[in-house]
Amino acid sequence: MTIAEMGLQDAMDTRIGGYSSKGISGGQKRRVSICVEILTRPKLLFLDEPTSGLDSAASYHVMHRIVNLARHDGMTILASIHQPSSEVFELFDNLCLLSSGRTVYFGPTSRTNEFFARNGFPCPTFRNPSDHYLRTINKDFDQESKEGCSERLNNANKAIDVLTMSYKQSETCTDVARRVSEICRMEGDLVKNKRQASFAAQCVVLTKRSFVNMYRDLGYYWLRLAIYIMLCLCIGTVFYDVGLSYGSIQARGSMLMFVAGFLTFMAIGGFPSFVEDMKIFRRERLNGHYGVAAFVISNTLSSAPYLALVSLLPAAMAYYLAGLQRGPEHFIFFSLVLYMCMLLVEGLMMIVASIVPNFLMGIITGAGIQAVMILSSGFFRLPRDLPKPVWKYPVYHIAFHKYANQGYFKNEFIGLTFPGSEAGGAAAVTGETVVRDYWQMEMGYSKWIDLAILFLMVILYRLLFLVIIKVTEKAKPMLMELLNAPPKKVMQVMEQPLEDDAEPNP
Repeated sequence: MTIAEMGLQDAMDTRIGGYSSKGISGGQKRRVSICVEILTRPKLLFLDEPTSGLDSAASYHVMHRIVNLARHDGMTILASIHQPSSEVFELFDNLCLLSSGRTVYFGPTSRTNEFFARNGFPCPTFRNPSDHYLRTINKDFDQESKEGCSERLNNANKAIDVLTMSYKQSETCTDVARRVSEICRMEGDLVKNKRQASFAAQCVVLTKRSFVNMYRDLGYYWLRLAIYIMLCLCIGTVFYDVGLSYGSIQARGSMLMFVAGFLTFMAIGGFPSFVEDMKIFRRERLNGHYGVAAFVISNTLSSAPYLALVSLLPAAMAYYLAGLQRGPEHFIFFSLVLYMCMLLVEGLMMIVASIVPNFLMGIITGAGIQAVMILSSGFFRLPRDLPKPVWKYPVYHIAFHKYANQGYFKNEFIGLTFPGSEAGGAAAVTGETVVRDYWQMEMGYSKWIDLAILFLMVILYRLLFLVIIKVTEKAKPMLMELLNAPPKKVMQVMEQPLEDDAEPNP
């Protein structure tokens, strides 16, 4: 029904499109955005330039149907509109004209022409009334001459002053003030949100939508899968059949470090898609369609299968080409650690996306955070040699690369024996000795504990993402109120003493 109201029947089976596909036209996209807003039949609806991108005929039909919604369904609709046609202008019940923040007129549309004519600015007979009103009160494109203000600018300022003063003294302004006062004294039933879908239904629908978006978006996971396959082929051929010589200790460590650090680093490539997801979420969240928890859960569930695919196929190529320790248990652990690292990087980048909306700044921020973690992960500088302030405590212990490296090294080296160095005449060394003494890893717990820590960090990152969204939702209105307040008011709020039983003033 909503699609029919906006005249989109012919485009029902057409994808909206994006940067990778054309999809529907710009005017149809505008009508789709209106459909999304009116779908739930809200009591109060705000529309910002609903006719932008539409031709005159489409503008009239769209506005006519929006007006019908207001009159038949009891909606209150506030729309900002630029240069409406005369037919569209006649559909308005009330009109508000603003100029540089000043109210020039606010009242019934039918009285506007009388108001302008009474103050010396009548609308010519064959001119669109909206064009005349906007031209009279618009001074944005007037320029000052060398001698001072131009005559046109003087006329515009004079017209605005005359109309503003006349409106303040008019019966229309008095009627508006009286009506607002009456409304404020009225008592009525509290308007509540309509019954929403259950939390489980929200998660199911959002997961399905996100899964489909990821499947259709070539750059979300499919391009990353191709890049990962290419990189793992490179890793496998560079470290091909690494063997069990003494020199293979360093080679195995370098390869595992590259997989845990730099291969997962490539997951930041999905950040632009995260930013787009956050934009959609914020708009739908403000409309009250679903909660933060449903969004976080659905995003995690929808991305999990793709990340599993990205982790499994490339990992198999690198693992078996390099000839790492045989056995299904070792390969499964290798893939699981890579999978957890992928989930962690995605969680980290979503946290960054919730704080830094600009994708270029976000990629730089996420890359910087990961670079610090990789640097202090215990490979480039062995754990015992890391400076204890900052780098070992706390960065080394909170970097997920530490646990990924430990799990990989325990999984690969324990159970192997390496012959001694021919040059030094050293005796053969076991894998346990290599992990404990050569790489200085913690041997007090098994590799599965390292994997469990990574899993807990995945959950922690998602919870942190949820908390940040919640906090920013509550903090933003307070911050905006404080930024928009006069300086004296801000100081009064900040310096106001609290009584013993008083609540803090935001």
